[in-house]
Amino acid sequence: MDLASFENLANLGVLIFLQAVLGFDNLLYISIESQRAPAASQARVRRWGILIALALRIVLLFGIMRLLTSFTEPLFSIHWTGWVEGSFNLATVIFLLGGAFLMWTAVKEISHLLSIEHLDEGRERTAKPAVRVIAMIVLMNLIFSFDSILSALAITQVFPVLATAIVTSGVLMLVLADRVSTFIERNRKYEVLGLFILLIVGVVLLGEGGHEAHLELLGYEVEPMAKTTFYFAIAVLVIVDVIQSGYQNKLALERAHAQRPAHA
Repeated sequence: MDLASFENLANLGVLIFLQAVLGFDNLLYISIESQRAPAASQARVRRWGILIALALRIVLLFGIMRLLTSFTEPLFSIHWTGWVEGSFNLATVIFLLGGAFLMWTAVKEISHLLSIEHLDEGRERTAKPAVRVIAMIVLMNLIFSFDSILSALAITQVFPVLATAIVTSGVLMLVLADRVSTFIERNRKYEVLGLFILLIVGVVLLGEGGHEAHLELLGYEVEPMAKTTFYFAIAVLVIVDVIQSGYQNKLALERAHAQRPAHA
């Protein structure tokens, strides 16, 4: 097989882009979670968490490809006519559970951001051991990776191409982790943007899993979200957030100017 063929190179480009998009929330989580470790260990926690997770992602990729046929074998069916109908295999169950987990995580973290008033003080009081934080980063990375690997396998099943895309995304995470963490620390409002992107990713996974399972809820078929719709929604979220931030800065300047004492 010619690994340098146009098809493989094109698939590699698509996969790197896909890994980058789906890895954004992963990188965001790494940046946030690492801040729960002692300040002196945070950079080391990010590096080791990403490196360990990267190695396990390659192992996970190899295992999924070896057991791919078992993922498509029927597990069970539900036929509650008019309520819930569908035929499920291991892959669709993982997609549905993964999507539900991502949505639950996003909603939980958004609620957490709204409920805590003094983040710096809370983080100082609840600092976790570095090893525990690394374990959480690795675990969450694998959860994100499982869904992204299944999505990537729909594009190609050439192991070197898939592995190269995973390694590339891991290297990008290593390069960007400290910068993203610093940026998030200085601009906490962008956490909400990342969590809403995570919420949309969960919806996409639920749609794909439901479609593959021919799932019907209350007589309506579950349809997958088109990739163009997904990218458009992400672009709209980013644009709205940037515009809103600019508008808030403008309002802050206007208020500051209005509060200045008038000169005689």
